[in-house]
Amino acid sequence: MGKSQLSVKHILGIKDLTRDDIYLIFETAREFKQVINRPIKKVPTLRDITIANLFFEDSTRTKLSFELAEKRLSADILNFSASSSSVKKGETLLDTVNNILAMKVDMIVMRHPSPGAPHFLAKHIDANILNAGDGTHEHPTQALLDTFSIVEELGEIKGKNVAIIGDIMHSRVAMSNFFALKKLGANIRVCGPPTLMPKYLGSLGVEVVHDISKTLEWCDVANILRIQLERQEIQYLPSLREYNQYFGVTKEMIDNLGKKIVIMHPGPINRGVEIESEVADCENSIILEQVENGVAVRMAALYLLAQGRA
Repeated sequence: MGKSQLSVKHILGIKDLTRDDIYLIFETAREFKQVINRPIKKVPTLRDITIANLFFEDSTRTKLSFELAEKRLSADILNFSASSSSVKKGETLLDTVNNILAMKVDMIVMRHPSPGAPHFLAKHIDANILNAGDGTHEHPTQALLDTFSIVEELGEIKGKNVAIIGDIMHSRVAMSNFFALKKLGANIRVCGPPTLMPKYLGSLGVEVVHDISKTLEWCDVANILRIQLERQEIQYLPSLREYNQYFGVTKEMIDNLGKKIVIMHPGPINRGVEIESEVADCENSIILEQVENGVAVRMAALYLLAQGRA
């Protein structure tokens, strides 16, 4: 490929990345995957870099994954949680970040409930920013680890049929996956209740279907999302039980397909709602591989952004 640097200074969304950027991240992630499977899992690559993890919204899996990636790269880490910060006392986002930058921080990993918050910061500060999720907008590293996991499992994404099933309206994972899968040449279909399908899907070239059985028959990969009750200001569903009845993925459905499909889930899983335990744990499932790949992909993203600083 010959390309060893990203075309961007920040990773704010998949929309800003080129196909070459995505494949460079994948290539680098493969190398880091070997590192994290060695007895000594650390490399001194970012030992001169200080990274601030700014989480203005609760997160467990993403925060742990980024922290582990940073530690594996030997970076210095500053953890910031909005719940115990001056944000509660009325400090603005820019003031908070400028105070952190005054401590000579090189990179910022940020999760924020407001769509566009990392893009706003990128216009005002010099540090590299990596978006760890902004509202219901984008979650670029999740889409990168999802698409990387598909490539690792199937060898190629181009021409593959990928179904994204569940709560599309409240999912930043879905939005980033649409952009990444489109760039890499996949066919995308979404499936879920009409009340959880945003109106803009047609403009993204995404097919919308409300029949779970037909969707599973069509796809090579099923990426199953949870119902995000914490983001729903009004009730979009009669009940979780009814959602499960019409859109839950069961072992019986998978067994009746007559073909093998890849099962994915970005987590956390609501077992017995969007997916049966037997499906989450079946041999077709790569949910735990997604978690491992998440660390490698985030190591790659941090490393490549740091290379651009040189």
